[in-house]
Amino acid sequence: MPIPSRAELIDHLVRTRIAGAVATPRENNLDHYRKLAAGDRHHWFGLELGDRWRDEQDVLAVMAERCGVSDDLAHRSGQDTIDPELTVDALERAATLLRKAAEGRQRVLLATGHPGGLLDVHHLTARALRAVGCEIVRIPLGLRADEGAVWQLADVAVFEGGASLWHTHSGAPMAAILDGLTREGTPLPDLIVADHGWAGCAAQRGIDAIGYADSNDPALFLAEAEGTLRVAIPLDDHVADPRFYEPMTMYLLHAAGLPVG
Repeated sequence: MPIPSRAELIDHLVRTRIAGAVATPRENNLDHYRKLAAGDRHHWFGLELGDRWRDEQDVLAVMAERCGVSDDLAHRSGQDTIDPELTVDALERAATLLRKAAEGRQRVLLATGHPGGLLDVHHLTARALRAVGCEIVRIPLGLRADEGAVWQLADVAVFEGGASLWHTHSGAPMAAILDGLTREGTPLPDLIVADHGWAGCAAQRGIDAIGYADSNDPALFLAEAEGTLRVAIPLDDHVADPRFYEPMTMYLLHAAGLPVG
């Protein structure tokens, strides 16, 4: 697959609704912002936000700045947006961290709570990092969290239950991994590339982390604003076909100086 230019990638993101006029409705976005502000830990994604984000309007302001949703609090329903320029800006910031990891032969862990959309994004990133000498961290066997199992598939940590990979916002699976590595006496990762609570928990533990996040997932953007999470990448994290993410992944790897394909 040819590497897209920035303009070509932005066009692709909008056409596939990874960014631009995304499928996540405005009312769902605002509902999640309100619940986070009310202290609902399901929406904290493994982070400790305390009382710092108790005003829904403050949350909306960050989401407008870092994700590109409408900043009009009176806009309560209908279409909302992710700014594709912000998506590509964040990919380029993430590429800087991946380049650093490659140059330092760092230990990297990749994980997803959204396997239906982002598993291959993480797998291709892991493969490229491994090819340049990074160590992809192997998680301990037998880990459990939230009544499910924490596995590693194609170099990506996932949450499994009933022979199926589960979508989860929880930070508990990442906590199980980090605690398990500590029990084994294995050094923690230098960098974690993830999404949902996997990224939030890693950042809360003080590990450099990159997190993909949807417009209805405000916690990671707040963590980036506070400096806890290194990069939050705004995108619709479950579009019609996972292959739509391939040009984005190629752009990221190329920007990081990593092998593509």
